[in-house]
Amino acid sequence: MLCGTVIDSIALRSVTATLPIPEWCRAPATYFNDDQGVHEVEVGNDRANTPTDAEQLAQRYRSLVEFSPDGVVVHERGSVVYANPATVRLLRATSVDDIVGQPLTRFVEPASVGPMLERIRRLTIAGTASEPAEMTLRRCDGGSVDVETVSVLTRWHDRLAYQVVLHDLTPQRLAEAAQRRAEQFFTTVVSQLEEGVVVIDREGRIESANPAARRIFGYDADDLIGTRIDELPLTLLDANAQPMPPSWYPVARTMATGETVTRFVFGVDRPDGQRRWLSCSSRLLTPGDPDSPAVSSFNDITEFRASRRQLEYQATHDPLTGLANRALVLSRLAAALGTAEDLPVSTVLFIDLDGFKSINDTLGHAIGDTVLQIVAQRLQRGLRADDVVGRIGGDEFLVLLSGRTLGEDLDGLITRLCQTMAEPIIARGHRIQVNASIGVTPLHPGDARSPEQVLHDADLAMYRAKPANPRESALTRRSDSTHAS
Repeated sequence: MLCGTVIDSIALRSVTATLPIPEWCRAPATYFNDDQGVHEVEVGNDRANTPTDAEQLAQRYRSLVEFSPDGVVVHERGSVVYANPATVRLLRATSVDDIVGQPLTRFVEPASVGPMLERIRRLTIAGTASEPAEMTLRRCDGGSVDVETVSVLTRWHDRLAYQVVLHDLTPQRLAEAAQRRAEQFFTTVVSQLEEGVVVIDREGRIESANPAARRIFGYDADDLIGTRIDELPLTLLDANAQPMPPSWYPVARTMATGETVTRFVFGVDRPDGQRRWLSCSSRLLTPGDPDSPAVSSFNDITEFRASRRQLEYQATHDPLTGLANRALVLSRLAAALGTAEDLPVSTVLFIDLDGFKSINDTLGHAIGDTVLQIVAQRLQRGLRADDVVGRIGGDEFLVLLSGRTLGEDLDGLITRLCQTMAEPIIARGHRIQVNASIGVTPLHPGDARSPEQVLHDADLAMYRAKPANPRESALTRRSDSTHAS
């Protein structure tokens, strides 16, 4: 390879009148520059440039022009003197005779004539070319076609002429129109989605946000577009409602790893004080492209989340009193028994209301329900926040005490509970007094009983307490069925 930089090339010389090639063809040569200046080097081998060599080169050049998919035209003094077959097809002419000899402006739309003449005027040295430019041609059938053109000042029969390459822009225009339609379709569809969609560039800035995204975030488009996601005037929360650092955002993970993130749940504290919960998916717009923006889509699951929590609450709580139901209490008890050391639950209380059936029988179930609700409230007030109290039957309650041991502290608690529940209850004009019997079962590390066995032992202890003073309690252990009162 020659040292230096190739800076231009010239066309072939016409070497014979018998070849059906343009007279403006010239012998191949290449200009290059180096430290010694500008040089002209002929293309070919080291043999003399014989007529045979030139004929071969001319034929090659003619083939390139004749079979070029782009139109090639030569015009001199405003008239077309040469047009290749691609030009005939481009202009929808019946033959080259429809083009050669005609004024060039016949094939140029009026709006394109001025810019074309200005480009030609700037070409003053043979071999110089214009910058690519777009123009509109008039076809022989009356239609028009957009082309990209490059003009080169050359020589035709030793006179200055212009060689023009015409590249049909129709496929490009069709592709652009299809892309516009696709983009319009995409924009229309995305704008109608209930799902929020945002596109984020590699710098972390929001490029676009559909109306649903703006509605969910509680911001106008102008407040979102161009804003970095780590500078959003929003507080993002993880699934536990704790502030989430920007590095945890699903789009940040996608940007860092290229991975698609799906069903990522996070919360948003909006400027209006509302908290919305979202399920988000994030992926690269062009997978595999490290420079690709990312698109994040998200659904507002606030109502769904609330409904699910409500269903979970209903499945684990007594509808009348709002206390934990039998299933939840036994689940918590099972978890406590499964702990080898430092049991979170130290004692189980089984509470039964004495004579409650007579209240239902004499005053009715509506008043009985009111009594149960008031008893539940009194139990909750008399226990600590980390104690668990549940209703496991009609008038039966189970309490899981945390951290207490047998002794004066426990006895004092039981006494206070009995006194509290024995306070008169006023229900629909009736003054009702309810006493309770309480059975006590302590737990210990390594306790091998099942929750049902613990419940059974506490139930037995409660029944042993009933014959005695209702304000007293009965104690039982799994290993010793005797009790102290």
